This record gives sequence, C-alpha cells and structure tokens, in this order.
Amino acid sequence: MSHLLTQLQALTIELSISSGQINIIADCFCQTMIDGLLGKYSPLKMLPSYLNKPSRDERGTFLALDFGGTNVRVLLTELFGNGIFKVHARVSSPLRAIDDHYNYISNHSTGDQLFDFIAMQIGMIVKQDQTYPLGHTFSFPTHQTSLNTGTLIDWTKEIETQNVVGHDVTTLLTAALTRQQLTNVLPKAIINDTVGTLLTSAYTDPTTTIGSICGTGHNTAYIEPCEPLTKQSMIINLESGNFDQLPFTIYDKILDDHSEKPGSQRLEKMVSGHYIGEQVRIIACSLFDAGLLAACSNKKILAKPYLLSGAHISLLQEDTSENLDVINNWLIEDLDIKNSTLSDRQALKTIAALVCTRSARLVAATYLGIIKHIDPQLKNSHNIAIDGSLYEKMPGYASALRETLAEALGQKVINVTTTLTKDGSGIGAAIATAIAVHVTK
Repeated sequence: MSHLLTQLQALTIELSISSGQINIIADCFCQTMIDGLLGKYSPLKMLPSYLNKPSRDERGTFLALDFGGTNVRVLLTELFGNGIFKVHARVSSPLRAIDDHYNYISNHSTGDQLFDFIAMQIGMIVKQDQTYPLGHTFSFPTHQTSLNTGTLIDWTKEIETQNVVGHDVTTLLTAALTRQQLTNVLPKAIINDTVGTLLTSAYTDPTTTIGSICGTGHNTAYIEPCEPLTKQSMIINLESGNFDQLPFTIYDKILDDHSEKPGSQRLEKMVSGHYIGEQVRIIACSLFDAGLLAACSNKKILAKPYLLSGAHISLLQEDTSENLDVINNWLIEDLDIKNSTLSDRQALKTIAALVCTRSARLVAATYLGIIKHIDPQLKNSHNIAIDGSLYEKMPGYASALRETLAEALGQKVINVTTTLTKDGSGIGAAIATAIAVHVTK
C-alpha cells in the first residue's frame, strides 16, 4: 500500500463523523440552545427576531434589501397572499469592485460610505412619487430590541467596514437614504437571512419550523415555542455558525489560527462555502509537504490562503472521467500545476468529498439538536427550509445531509422534510415588512 493511500485512509477516519458523534453533537447543540435562552453562557447567541410565522395572508408591494456578504441586492416584491408573490424589479451590485477601484467591505471604508452606496442601489428601482416600505435582510450577528432596530454585534465573513459594529443598522440606512434624497423609502423591519428563509418557506408551507443558510456562510433560525421574555412563539436567530462543541482536527486549528477572528465561528469554518476550499487547500498542502504528491515541486502555488473556492471543490467532485481530465485541465490552466498524476487528482477529489460530507453531517447534527428541543418525541411534521449554494449545487451535499437525518431518526424521518428555498432572504424581507405594517386581509 502506498504512503499516499495510507494517508488518505487516515484522513478518511479523521474527517468522518460517526453516528455516535452525530448524536453527541445534537445533544450538545440542544443544551447550548437551552442555555442561551436562559441567559447562561452559550456559543449560540439566540437572537430574537420579534417575528412569528406568517399568517400567509400578507399582501402588498414592498422593497426588500438583502445584504449578507460581498453583494447587495434590492428587490421590488409584491405579495398576493397564500404563498404567492412576484418580483417586479431587482438590482444586484458587488460591494467590492473586481479591479478594487472601490471596496466598501474593507477596513478602509466607513459605515456611511457603505450605506450611501447601498442607498444608491435602492434609488435605481424606486420612483420619487411613491412611498416604499422596506425590509432589510442583514445577515450578520445583530442585537435587536424591536423588529426595526438592530445593533451590529460583530462582522463575520471577513468584512471589516469601520464604524458599523455597535451601531443601529436601521439608523445608518435611514441616514444614508436621507443623504441620497430617498425619504420616500421607509425602513420597517430588519431580519437575518435565516429568518427570511424561514418566513419565505412558511408563506407557502405552514409546516416549516427551521430556516437555514448553507452557502458562503452558515447559520440557522427556528421557531421557538416559548420565547423567555414574551412567553410566546417567536423566530430565533441562533447564529449557529459560532457553535464550538465539535470534533476539531489539526487542519481546523490551522484554518482558525490564520483566520480574521481565531476562536469564533468554529462551526462555520468547518461547514460553509467560504471555508471548505481553504480546508481542502490546507490538507492538500500537508500532503505536498510530506512529499506524497508527485506535483510537490509546485507546492508554493498552493501556499496562497483562500486560493480554492467552493466552486473549485464542486469541480473536484463533479469530474467523473476515467483520468479526471477536468481536474487535470483546471490544475494546468488555473494553478499552473502541469505534472500531476492520476493519483494526485484522485487524492484531491477524495479530500473534497471528505470535507463536503463532513460539512453536511455536521449541519444535519445541528438540525437534529433543534428538533430535539422543539419536538423531543417528533410527533409533528417539520420542514427545514434551506437556501445556499452548498445545498443547491454541491454534488452529493443535499443527499448526505438527508441521509444523516435518516440515520439518526430512523422511521421518524418521515416527519422531517428538507426543501430548497430560493431567494429566501429577499422575499422574506418583504414578508417581514408586510407583517410590520399589518398588511393582511
């Protein structure tokens, strides 16, 4: 047996999450939810949304602002009730130019500059003679004291814009709208993208109790049956990416140590699209350093952090050709690695599959923890609404997640469904705004 094959077998053991570990993680996740709700220390922030499940009678025309990463989107959306909606107009703009002639998410930019740019995008689809209620999907940890106020706790996803942390996001947006002479745009609600995904799905499927993002970032929201302060049902934003009671590897430690905020967002760093490419790169570098790959003379090429993206990991898994020619062409054209062997390419494909399967199983474990909390006997039906490129596009990801749920729940898995909920953060903001202004039948 070759040294490379031996190391790949060791990696398989190290990156695999057993059924027993799934149950342990689910139990720990459930307990940290309870701790967070009770005000005890918990890695889960358990942030109230001040929203409940929609009635499905919400209707009207609203602006939806979606800011959750390196792009900002604005949608003009009409709700017709009974789960029916239509997007009449939309605009999407990067917050960082490809050629870097502007970058509103770096530490050289201020909150005013960022929100002025966002306001200008809103101005592209509104008319001056109309009034527009606006819902804002803001996909970062935010402390809310009402539906329309939210103070940024911390940036995530490596965003570093100055003078936003500790400030009310709605105040910043309203001031920017005033500066851009858009006083006819009225912010009415601020939500997290997971809350938006849950709202969007529940607008069409009343069994939806969990909303989750499995894309560039990762987070989950759910419907808490009895929120401690109100003693009523409320959607809670877990900020689950910060969960940290997990089986870490040396590769996770390397990634975390070199991240923008070591020690935070440990689950997100193990499962999200922003980080899985970096995980594969770090593991591949360890094989290069050990001289186990024939192309090791080119190892400096792989030394660049975040060289690999989620799209690259998808490519590695999609190639089913006998000699992995797609991977070979990618290595040659994109990474200038011209001397890879079939064993090298098979190793990269294996590592990508291990990292992605681990991601799906860990995410599934957190869903199991939520279900354990809200319905311990699993007597009711629960739909998990999921948005994001990993769940939608990564080969084998959705099936691995579903298989993990079935593995843990057995025959009761029939009570748990998972559905792709596209554009949840955009439509959800419109639904939240409708709830805020009480536009119902």
